[in-house]
Amino acid sequence: MIILLLVLIAALAFEYINGFHDAANAIATVVSTKVLTPRQAVTLAALCNLVGALTGTAVATTIGRGLVDTQYITMGIVLAALLSAIVWNLITWWYGLPSSSSHALVGGLCGAALAASHGNWAALKWNVLSNGKHEGLWPKVVLPMITSPVIGFIFGAILMFLIIIVFWWITPRTSKSIFGKMQLVSAGLMGFSHGSNDAQKTMGIIALALVTGTRAGEFDQLPAWLGFLRHPDFTISTWIIVICSMTMAAGTAAGGWRIIKTMGHKIVRLQPVHGCAAETSAALVILGASHMGIPVSTTHIISTSIMGVGATKRFSAVRWGIVERIIWTWVLTMPFTALLGYLFGLMLR
Repeated sequence: MIILLLVLIAALAFEYINGFHDAANAIATVVSTKVLTPRQAVTLAALCNLVGALTGTAVATTIGRGLVDTQYITMGIVLAALLSAIVWNLITWWYGLPSSSSHALVGGLCGAALAASHGNWAALKWNVLSNGKHEGLWPKVVLPMITSPVIGFIFGAILMFLIIIVFWWITPRTSKSIFGKMQLVSAGLMGFSHGSNDAQKTMGIIALALVTGTRAGEFDQLPAWLGFLRHPDFTISTWIIVICSMTMAAGTAAGGWRIIKTMGHKIVRLQPVHGCAAETSAALVILGASHMGIPVSTTHIISTSIMGVGATKRFSAVRWGIVERIIWTWVLTMPFTALLGYLFGLMLR
């Protein structure tokens, strides 16, 4: 029972950190364009995150049973995965680097699973055909990790080009007025999409821990009033959805000011029209991924959408030195957290 309590605390801590770490994804552009104050922006993002987190469980199912062989998973291994993701998120937040909480969690889970299986790579589901669909790390994580930022860049650039063509006749002052209002909608949509994808990852981890504990007989002696913790099969209960949604919303409300500075000011200088285009294109990509149960990185997609929008001004408008630092963070996230997960897994298995 103690290990379950530790897993739940770590899971909700990760969800809270994910909220303030990734809050910048939804609000950096709307803050940098001065459409909303920072406090107004985080309030909007928190509310939209909460609503988005209640909209489905496809991503949670992928995280909980689609990436690693559950026969190797114990409560300690789940805890190891969460601890590795928390450590990486705090490091990257401290340095103001927008990294992926999603890939941090997946990397930690894979590393911990390898520790539990004594280095047996078969513990990882690379590419599995299930009900006529390809599941596993390659189609659900690795391939989208490569393609989704590219799609975000292209969508951002295309949408910005279309806006330039359609609204070529308006003055800068009119543009600021129109797109300042439209950015309220796009920022809300970005927050909604973030909740629809990121909040579900912790739901999947908690459900995985409960299934593991139930099958191991760890909950057999629980009193009747704690019966809701028993999960003989993998299901995302309503109480899991609600508690994860509220925790992420609370984390988002806390704000991630270090990363907001990087996202909103250091990559490229934005006007409301650019912020609106970046947020809209990124949100559409994320919502599509959520519908397909793909745990994508909100950070990667909004970052490259901003780059795509900025590149339409002129290619040199993007500060590529900052971009290089961000990309290195992306590249290192999964290997680093997998190593951490492996080490924590050795200690806790």
